[in-house]
Amino acid sequence: MACVALANTVCSIPPMNNWIQIVRNAMARQDITQAQLAEQMGKTQGAVAHWLNGRREPSIADINQMLTLLNLPPLTIQLPDDRVQNVAPADQPTRMYRYPIVSWVAAGAWREAIEPAGFDTFELSDYKGKGSSFWLEVKGDSMTAPAGESIPEGMLILVDTGLEPRPGDLVVAKLADSNEATFKQFVSDAGQKYLKPLNPAYRMLSIDDNCEMVGVVTRAIRKFR
Repeated sequence: MACVALANTVCSIPPMNNWIQIVRNAMARQDITQAQLAEQMGKTQGAVAHWLNGRREPSIADINQMLTLLNLPPLTIQLPDDRVQNVAPADQPTRMYRYPIVSWVAAGAWREAIEPAGFDTFELSDYKGKGSSFWLEVKGDSMTAPAGESIPEGMLILVDTGLEPRPGDLVVAKLADSNEATFKQFVSDAGQKYLKPLNPAYRMLSIDDNCEMVGVVTRAIRKFR
């Protein structure tokens, strides 16, 4: 990729074929497809394919977004000190973090000490967890609301075990009579705490000392393919 011509500018952007190979190698190592990378970037798969095949040149921002999504350092342009004062800082792409997708049984047995080893499916997010975090695929329609906030079946939710639940938060909890976790809204009424489904067809569950809060839901995404 050609560097923008600036007098006395040192550009650290590698040649076109170099960055393409770096991205391709990282995708292969992390088992990330062009479709998955395009979705995380908010681009079409066709655009990403053109870039990685060398048919079109992406912008520096697009290259840096790809590198950041793959946990690689972004490209930089270094200017001499006497030029820095005349150059506005460029927007940096959002850093992405990778978390495992786990089963509801695994979520029910989750502990802070568990490392994401042994999991073979991961999903990216811009959210940096306060504690050990993981994704769950929503099952059933108890969190499908007729209006307002709704988390239907098939969505992925990101659970942070390092956050303290507050009333109104969406949480994942484990009840004493089940080996699986459950996904509900944490509410408090007159000193009593409940797990409330967003679907009014389901009843609220009273929280007692036998209910263990696993974590707070911080993100929800829809996967179409």
